[in-house]
Amino acid sequence: MIIGSEYIFFENLPSTNNYASVMLRNQFIQEGTIIHTKFQTAGKGVAGNRWESESGKNLLFSIILYPVMIKPEDQFIISKAVSLGILDYLRQYTAKVSIKWPNDIYVNDDKIAGILIETTILGSVMESAIAGIGLNINQKVFLSDAPNPVSLSNLTKQEYDLEEALINLVYHLNRRYNQLFEGHLDVVEKDYQDSLYRAGVYSQFRDSDGTFRGKIDCVNSSGLLSIIDENGKYRYYNYKEVIFL
Repeated sequence: MIIGSEYIFFENLPSTNNYASVMLRNQFIQEGTIIHTKFQTAGKGVAGNRWESESGKNLLFSIILYPVMIKPEDQFIISKAVSLGILDYLRQYTAKVSIKWPNDIYVNDDKIAGILIETTILGSVMESAIAGIGLNINQKVFLSDAPNPVSLSNLTKQEYDLEEALINLVYHLNRRYNQLFEGHLDVVEKDYQDSLYRAGVYSQFRDSDGTFRGKIDCVNSSGLLSIIDENGKYRYYNYKEVIFL
């Protein structure tokens, strides 16, 4: 097993990703090491967003990886593999789970998890990656202004043992990471495209030119979202360049 080779636990941390980054700068860390906590005082999302989580209710952790088998230009496939691992876990308990580009996991139209991948590139080699994950498990009430949070407990009306949940989730994450390690990138790509939120369905979007109807085509190896508009034109977007309406 790669992911889950070691576990380091803290009652609370400002950010598991930040702690993992400091560890990497100061010592060698076994690949697959997981830093997890009950509570983050400054949990991070993409582009400086904050992650709300009630203490002791959800899974908050970061994974240290050395994905040297991935070319730097293809690094978004790490996010794809991690997303699929979370989907595989959640699909044991609930239906209609999907990946909302670029870094969220949805159930129906509600957000249940977020991912933050931070990489270090040395020359032409992916030296390291830190995969931060926040997954809502037992939290019932969300107080932030986030529009659509949901937890597994909200969906199933059950409580979950967080230690068991983490071990179960890590199993699925490791299986997906092994697909990258063994060169099965085509499997990860196909499963990811098949799991995209709103893929192949016409819906409303907004970009810098205004509102338009289109359908998601794919997410390429660089992480760009491809949308086909009603006129058959392909539009490509980086993070925060398009809004789902």
